[in-house]
Amino acid sequence: MPLRPESICFCQKSCKAIQKLKNWRIRTPSGSVGHATLMSMFALQLRSISDVKQVAHVNFEITMKIVKINHISGIRWGYLINDQEVGLLAADFALDQLATEREFVSAERISLESVALLAPTVPAPKIICIGKNYADHAAEMGGEVPELPIVFSKYPNALNAPFGNVVLPAISNQVDYEAELVVVIGRSGKHIAREAAMDHILGYTCGNDISARDWQKGRPGGQWLVGKSFDTFAPVGPWITTADEISEPGNLDVELRLNGVTMQQANTNLLIYPIPDLVSYLSQFFTLDVGDLIFTGTPAGVGAGRNPPLFLKPNDEVEVSIEGLGSIKNRIVSEILD
Repeated sequence: MPLRPESICFCQKSCKAIQKLKNWRIRTPSGSVGHATLMSMFALQLRSISDVKQVAHVNFEITMKIVKINHISGIRWGYLINDQEVGLLAADFALDQLATEREFVSAERISLESVALLAPTVPAPKIICIGKNYADHAAEMGGEVPELPIVFSKYPNALNAPFGNVVLPAISNQVDYEAELVVVIGRSGKHIAREAAMDHILGYTCGNDISARDWQKGRPGGQWLVGKSFDTFAPVGPWITTADEISEPGNLDVELRLNGVTMQQANTNLLIYPIPDLVSYLSQFFTLDVGDLIFTGTPAGVGAGRNPPLFLKPNDEVEVSIEGLGSIKNRIVSEILD
């Protein structure tokens, strides 16, 4: 069956979708048609890839914002359309498919406002964090610029939705905020060369490395793991913006607002250890797997570095915004003990 103009829906916003997908083909029962062919055949604009009618699959170079949602059919992955709708991917879609596949079944579209966004992560990823990776933050915490990246981790139970509540633990009185750019690994690797590091990145998202300072620093030995791993202490999202959409991840504005007041403001060009260095360095110790998260560090302005110190309290709202990646906002609530 030949592809006819009436087989495709078009609208005024089509050109943006076509121009962003640099290497895609529409597969029809009679063959496939690529970008150049369509553009030469029709002076038309696709509203989105899911507007294609009578088409079995869409094959494209992934360049999108990937979301994870609570859907009536269960937890599902999808992609953002015009910042207003979500195109659902197949129910059996897994994030690691993006490392090897570029063809996915066309999906139903639903309103973004009608769904609850979840943390856009694989189940139980490694959550790798870098400490004191901005010189001004190292100084405010009373330390020197580290000679090597300071590496610690958070347990996966800390993961939190982009707009979920952060729970203040009953056993902590010094809970702090940390705005961070988060790297999402898209291709597994060990002993990754710095020059190849960016090829292993799926995309980027916003993160808040919530920290209980009285446990992280105020206990014998410095209990970083437990101080960082309380439930809900790692909000991420609102989606994964794929690497193709971020031309300079090392030059993004990062901002954190507490109850509407800016507390942290910096740019990722101030990272002591840039993203390629971190990916290469970490892979010397352990395999980086698809979906692993790297919290790249926080700039100055954290509550513990202020005089007097400022810690989170019930009903506070903390918002992290990163240029090109969107924003997450989390309300602070008290832990309710049974």
